[in-house]
Amino acid sequence: QVQLLESGGGLVQAGDSLRLFCVASGRTISMYAMGWFRQAPGKEREFVAAIRWGGTNIYYVDPVKGRFTITRDDAKNTVFLQMNSLKPEDTAVYYCAAGHGYSRAEYYYSQEANYHYWGQGTQVTVSS
Repeated sequence: QVQLLESGGGLVQAGDSLRLFCVASGRTISMYAMGWFRQAPGKEREFVAAIRWGGTNIYYVDPVKGRFTITRDDAKNTVFLQMNSLKPEDTAVYYCAAGHGYSRAEYYYSQEANYHYWGQGTQVTVSS
């Protein structure tokens, strides 16, 4: 079992930055692909970014490309999501997830079904 705990969310203004943290416990995440998803009010949860083990493959949803950066520190069992140039439409609860990451296909990492462990989420609110 892997337990995931997100933190770093908050209320910021448009154009500001935030760094989200996902700390894992129970098992090392070194052999897991790690992903970030988000769910805005009244919308379905959507894929944001993913990083395969060893950081060999990284994927982003188009609206965050060039603004968000996902990284991992396996020694600290932690995954990060650096979010720059935040926009009001980035407002959502952000979830961290872990999966086996068997595929290199980008589509694979955008699917919730391919992640087996989920955190409780951290709220990000961006005001205009």
